Amino acid sequence: MKILIIGSTGGTGQQLVKQALEKNNIVTAFARKPSKLKIEHYNLKILKGDVFDIDSLAEAINEQDVVISSLGHKRFLLPNKILSQGTKNIIDVMGKNNVKRFICISSLGIGDSIGRMGLYYTLFVIPVILHFYFWDKGKQEKIIRKSNLDWTIVRPGALNNRKAKGNYKHGKNIGNFIWTVSISRSDVANFILDQLTDKTYINDTPGICW
Repeated sequence: MKILIIGSTGGTGQQLVKQALEKNNIVTAFARKPSKLKIEHYNLKILKGDVFDIDSLAEAINEQDVVISSLGHKRFLLPNKILSQGTKNIIDVMGKNNVKRFICISSLGIGDSIGRMGLYYTLFVIPVILHFYFWDKGKQEKIIRKSNLDWTIVRPGALNNRKAKGNYKHGKNIGNFIWTVSISRSDVANFILDQLTDKTYINDTPGICW
């Protein structure tokens, strides 16, 4: 498949690029700072761009089979609309280019999964440290759900860089109301790439954790 990965220089984004190439896909990595992506492959094209630059988005999205968003940022202490507005731009350009399949990484603790990251995240991390970030993620999810795309919103637990286990739980009612749940970025990437050929979670919001 022809896959566009937005947010390709982040931890999960790099795992997506690496694993998508290993599965013989044709990958376009979209990044504000392409030099951060230390991967070279004959099936990899790296494009410099920004989700607020419609022209660069149009160049990247044109003729893709699927768009995967691992969009994130570190400006979580102040209100912003980077995730929600950036995702709206992606969806708008996908519509104009007739690209239908969209997979976006969100998080447990949003929408009908509120509380499922465990007490530490529910009572401290999300309301105190990541309040604005999760507020914008919530808006991002609403924008995706209202779109006409074949979308999947993947909600992982707390992300880490441990090795893939290949054995994880996914679906509805995933997580824990007491203990913090986690998942490796490599396992999340594996699950997302499985969705390219599995229609189980189209227009759904599966959680994923160990």
